[in-house]
This record gives sequence, C-alpha cells and structure tokens, in this order.
Amino acid sequence: MELGSILQFLENKSILVTGATGFLAKIFLEKILRVQPNVKKLYLLLRAADAKVATHRFHNEVIAKDLFRVLKEKCGTNLNSIFSEKTTLVPGDISLENLGLKDSNLREEMLKELDVVINLAATTNFDERYDVALGINTLGAKNVLNFAKKCNKLKVFVHVSTAYVSGETPGLSLEKSYRMGETLNGTSGLDIDVEKKVMEQELNELQAEGATEDEIKLAMKDLGLKRAKMYGWPNTYVFTKAMGEMLVDDLKENLSVVTIRPTIVTSTYKEPFSGWAEGIRTIDSLAVGYGKGRLTCFLGDLNAVIDAIPADMVVNAIIVAMVAHAKQQSGNVIYQVGSSLRNPLRYSDLQDYGYRYFTKRPWINKDGKPVMVGKINVMDSMASFHRYMAIRYMLPLKGLELVNTAFCQYFKGMHSDLSRKIKFVMRLVELYRPYLFFNGIFDDKNTVKLLTAAREDSSVETDIFYFDSKCIDWEDYFMNTHIPGIVKHVFK
Repeated sequence: MELGSILQFLENKSILVTGATGFLAKIFLEKILRVQPNVKKLYLLLRAADAKVATHRFHNEVIAKDLFRVLKEKCGTNLNSIFSEKTTLVPGDISLENLGLKDSNLREEMLKELDVVINLAATTNFDERYDVALGINTLGAKNVLNFAKKCNKLKVFVHVSTAYVSGETPGLSLEKSYRMGETLNGTSGLDIDVEKKVMEQELNELQAEGATEDEIKLAMKDLGLKRAKMYGWPNTYVFTKAMGEMLVDDLKENLSVVTIRPTIVTSTYKEPFSGWAEGIRTIDSLAVGYGKGRLTCFLGDLNAVIDAIPADMVVNAIIVAMVAHAKQQSGNVIYQVGSSLRNPLRYSDLQDYGYRYFTKRPWINKDGKPVMVGKINVMDSMASFHRYMAIRYMLPLKGLELVNTAFCQYFKGMHSDLSRKIKFVMRLVELYRPYLFFNGIFDDKNTVKLLTAAREDSSVETDIFYFDSKCIDWEDYFMNTHIPGIVKHVFK
C-alpha cells in the first residue's frame, strides 16, 4: 500500500464532494482548507435549483457554522477570497442522472478537472420515505459513480456508507462487499429495478386516489420499512444504503473504489476543536432527552456494545484511504471505521457518564431553573417495555375513552394527543429496537492495515490525519468533550 505525504497528494488536486451541507462533508471541507490551502479546487454539490439557492444554502448551512471559527481566525479577512478561489458551488441533485447539473460548461470543467469524487450525500433518517431514500441512498450512489466514470483523470472514487448495512447480524460483521441481490435473511428476488417500480407504482396509485401529502408520506415510510424487513434489514436507511453499495460494487468497472463504513458518528475528538456537533444524532437523542429531564426510562441491554467514532477520525480515515487507493488501478476496498472491536463502549458506560455529568452540571431550562436528573429505569426486554407502556399509558388511555364517552367527547383533544404520543413512541422503539439490543461487533481489519501502513511510512503526517479509535479514553471523551459539546451546540 503506497501512501507518501498526504498533504503533498492534496496539493493542486480537484475534488468533488456530494452532500456538501452534511455533517461529515462540512468537517472534510474545513479540514482540507485548513491543512492544505494549496488544494486546487473543491467542487461542492448541494441540492439546489440554481446558483442563487446554492449560495444561500452554503452561507447559512456551512460557513456560518461555529465549525469554521479556527479557519476564520487563521485566515482573517482572506477567508472570503479563499472560499471564492478554492470552492465552486455545484447546484444539483444526485437522485437525477448527471447529478441534475444544468450548467453544461461547469459539467465539462468537472469532467476534465476532477481527481477525486467523494460521495457523502445521504439521508440518514431511519424512518425515511422509500421514494426519497431510494432516490438518494441507492440510485444517487449509482448516479455519482456513473458521473465519476466519465471523468478524464479520476484517480479514486470514495463512497461513504454505514457499518450498519449488516443489519442485526450478531457476532463479527466483516469488511466485505454485498453482491448484487444478496439479502440478509436469504430471501431471493431482491432486484433494485423492481424496487424502483414497486415504489413508483405505489406512489402513482396514491396520487391517483387523491391521497393527501401526509397520507402519501406515511404510506411511503411504511413501504420502505416493509421492503427492508422483507429482505432482512431493520429499516429503510440501512436497506437503501446496502443497495447503494451493491450498485457501486457492480458498476465500478476498472475504477479504484473505496467504501467507508463509519459506525455511530459522534462529536469531534480534536479538530478543528473538540466537541463540535450538529443536529441530534442517534445516541445524542438519549443525552438531550435525559439532560432535559424527559428520559426517565430506557429500553435496551446495558451490557451491549455501542460502536461510536468521533467525526474528525472518520474524515481523516476518508482522506488517508483516498490517498492510499488513488495509486491503485481498480478494486473496491471496504473500511469499517469504528471502535467496538478494539476499544468497546457499553450502554452502561453511557448511563454512568450521563448521570455523573448532569448531576454535577444540570441543564438550565428556559425558566432559569436547573433540571435535576435521577437514575434511569432500565427495561431489558420488549416484554417489560410493553408491560410498562400498558400500565403507564394504555390504561389511562382506556380510562380517558370511557370518560370521553360519558362527557360527550369533551376530552377528545386530550385523548387524541395521548394516543398520538403512544403511537409515536411505539414506532420509535420499533425503529431503534435492533440497535438497543444489538450484539454485533464490527471488524476493522482493513482500517487497522491502513493505520499501520500510515505509521510505517515516515512521510505520512499521522499527527494531522489520526484515526486510531484505540487511543480514545471514553470516560474523558464523554465527560469533557462529547456531552459538553452536545450541551453547547445541540441543546436548544
């Protein structure tokens, strides 16, 4: 595996990044501009109808973020000129052929200039509409790959997926690619063209029947879950990402491809500063709910391993893998970037860190009062959860029904509100259940090989492009970096 200087490789290179307003894409952009200002050009594809909308989104959703404060301090008044010189906004849509590019001159320029294409565009919503998830996660991956294959001097195509494409598989999940049509439960007949037709037929029927937007949205969400479970995947997100991987591997031809599968991505470990986060990510919803006093019970196996990895480590792994495979002619190497095999974190650790942190530094609510937290009531099975829901919510709901009948529907609004909340919780639990009791471990043999190759090559800047999850002290990271970062950047 040839590496050499990462900074030297990045010099004078042109890189396309899809999903440019996403969490990892922003960190990637900031990192490249900060450590290698002599990059030739970063083409940033954003979903937008035209250049004006793209510019508006870029300013509001990217460079206005606190993430760029270190770069602003470093560059001062030159920052705007760096952005205008080193970045080109590309309005488009990866769910369309040719990425929905309307500017033919820009398209030709990219086909001629691009050295690297990084597909970071994705919808990560577990409960996404099937038409949306299929368009972005599956067909979008195919469209970006097809565009990359037309580039005259492309050295490497990087596709960012998720380690959880392995579904609920217990034991060791290997860094292996999925064959076209392969399923997790052995059911035959998975065909991506058929999936597209099934989705379009359902959508057309709903529209012909005059269904409302809300009805269409719910039906599309239900369809995604139904199709995912038919083939053994727990939700629409991982199912459509798995199909995206299949297309990339099947259609790559002689292109050098890298597939990066991060686990649960958390706040930055070190750069550009520790603890930067954005949005409520998977495990952060637990921290937010608990810190605000709303999470009094938890469903899951406290002994289960939860695989977390800081966002800056993921980005560094992307960059190093990109350089390592830019000099190879073809193939598809998969890197699972996580911590469960070499530095496991458990739900019991999260429970402990959360309790200790918010006991010492309680969240101050909008009334200016500290929210006092206690130990969480942990239910270790679905049966105990259903019992809890029956006693705490179902019985009061039944009682409300009787009272409502006696008082001529006087409490109809209260009954509807409680019923809606129960349905929401049950759906959420069903979506997250596979992860709350997940007993899988992600093999990261290829990632360790990459790490070893980087350390053995004296010209690689390993201090700048670090991604060894084994070096993380989870207690220190959660108590002094991650939870404070979530409180600062995510709590509202």
